[in-house]
Amino acid sequence: MTQHIFEFIINSRKAFIRLIDDLTIDELNQIPEGFNNNIFWNFAHIVVSTQTLSYVRTGILADASTVKYNDDYKKDTKPTREVTQAEVDEFKSLALTTIGQIQSDYAKGTFKSITPYATATYGSEMKTIEEVLIATLSHDNLHWGYAQAQRRVIKNNK
Repeated sequence: MTQHIFEFIINSRKAFIRLIDDLTIDELNQIPEGFNNNIFWNFAHIVVSTQTLSYVRTGILADASTVKYNDDYKKDTKPTREVTQAEVDEFKSLALTTIGQIQSDYAKGTFKSITPYATATYGSEMKTIEEVLIATLSHDNLHWGYAQAQRRVIKNNK
């Protein structure tokens, strides 16, 4: 069952990458009216959040300092600068390689014992890494939906 969850996460991230590939760097940086972030922020946020949820909130790592770009894209942040194409390309890679690392660590038994926690988004306590992965899939798709809505606003205002 867990293999299927990883496949769904990977496929949803590939769909998000396709959405990003269809937009210009200006469109990725644009904050549409009615929103407080942009399409790229939503994408980068899922990448850093999954690492934090999987390693830090579970007690595997002590803090989020090892999660690259965490300070820029963690919960309750907003875009503070325009991103470059190099950063977009890096995140497209990180979106998949970080899930690959979590999958590898899962297979090695890294997450056998985790500290249960609840996210502010859903409020349900997660006691297993499998529950964290299901929440990850849900969280990823929530932000993909926001990005789709932002894309519609951007494309309709042209």
